[in-house]
Amino acid sequence: MKFNPQILNAFFGSLFGFITMSYLVQAEHLVMFDRVVIDTVQGLEAEGLTVAMKFFTYIGSLKFIVILTIPIFLFLFYVLKHRLEILVFLSVIYITPILNRLLKLYFQRARPDFNILIEIGGYSFPSGHAMNAFSFYSILAYLLWRHVPTSMGRIAVIIFSSFMILAIGMSRVYLGVHYPSDIIGGFLASSLWVAAVIWFFQKYKEKLEIPARDH
Repeated sequence: MKFNPQILNAFFGSLFGFITMSYLVQAEHLVMFDRVVIDTVQGLEAEGLTVAMKFFTYIGSLKFIVILTIPIFLFLFYVLKHRLEILVFLSVIYITPILNRLLKLYFQRARPDFNILIEIGGYSFPSGHAMNAFSFYSILAYLLWRHVPTSMGRIAVIIFSSFMILAIGMSRVYLGVHYPSDIIGGFLASSLWVAAVIWFFQKYKEKLEIPARDH
């Protein structure tokens, strides 16, 4: 596997983005932005859409994602026989909630207190659902990418992953439990972590291939 320098660009870009977002949130520079987006998204409120948003918020929960890891683990282990990729997948999925917990305890941002459609406790920034969704679907797309034989199939993987990430993120704003900046911060935090894991994975694979080529 040839190392892709774009991973480093993604890492540093996500790092800069998250630091910037964190500063803007703490300095309360995004109050107007958050309120405008919330009003726009919640202005779409309808019975059917509320049901859909509750569905997306459920499948973005840690409980549901942990359940999903089981068939994916079995697929990677028994079908693709990718043992190292399993470690990459599990490290991204199971460390993400820990990182989210630590970040929430550090920032201690209160949740929105208006037009709340579901009850939930805890701090708001960055969104755990946004982090879980981004980590799960982005690392899954990365691991499956090489095994999809056609360009149309690869595009479908990217579209599906992107849709799920965005839908889960938007559901949290729609349901009134997160600010939009929480969602963006969650995406950036997970992007930072996923890029770091992929970087270590690619460097390790590169080291394994060098001795093989020498023989």
